[in-house]
Amino acid sequence: MQRLSIIIPTLNEADSLPATLERLQPLRSRGHEVILVDGGSMDKTIDIARPLVDRILNSEPGRARQMNVGASQARGDIFWFLHADTLIPVLTDQIIDHAIDGRKLAWGRFDVRLSGKDVRLRLIAFMMNRRSRLTGIATGDQGIFVTRALFETINGFIEQPLMEDIEISRRLKRHARPICLEQKLITSSRRWETRGIWRTVFLMWRLRLRYALGGDPHKLAKLYR
Repeated sequence: MQRLSIIIPTLNEADSLPATLERLQPLRSRGHEVILVDGGSMDKTIDIARPLVDRILNSEPGRARQMNVGASQARGDIFWFLHADTLIPVLTDQIIDHAIDGRKLAWGRFDVRLSGKDVRLRLIAFMMNRRSRLTGIATGDQGIFVTRALFETINGFIEQPLMEDIEISRRLKRHARPICLEQKLITSSRRWETRGIWRTVFLMWRLRLRYALGGDPHKLAKLYR
């Protein structure tokens, strides 16, 4: 089995991080590594992570920058970029290894399920997964994984403040079709519940459209915030 480097960017994730890291401990016991890259947390993120990860790295904040820092220190054959509020299914390492099947230039993502109970969140997750299959574009919530060789071929993430997942998906597609796994990651629905479900959906549609039309990701990040 190829070795996974699971790279988690964090910034004040003390509330959600314990459950995420707990699910990763069986993978660590099977020889995979977990790298946490912190962007300057002011809460207990680092203290929580210390006994549950293999390495803690520090970085300037910015998810793309943090993930590049993690990849630069990773030792695995496959890089798996995971959000700090995501729960993985069992035997995920075997799922990824089987899907890649020894290819040097390969990448993919999982389907996603949102954690909340509101039925609208099921619809949103369904549309996210469907759209990703149709477009070949993955979101960070879907847990993008990529072979080291392919990640190095494209020189990693472009360090922009928003839409880094869309940007890297576009470049990865030029080398290989994405592997769209049906197994589901459970990601926190807090973004939708805090900001309003439909308000958040429409905001993301608006930002994606503007980005597709050439919008500056720095200006879009201000709108997102």
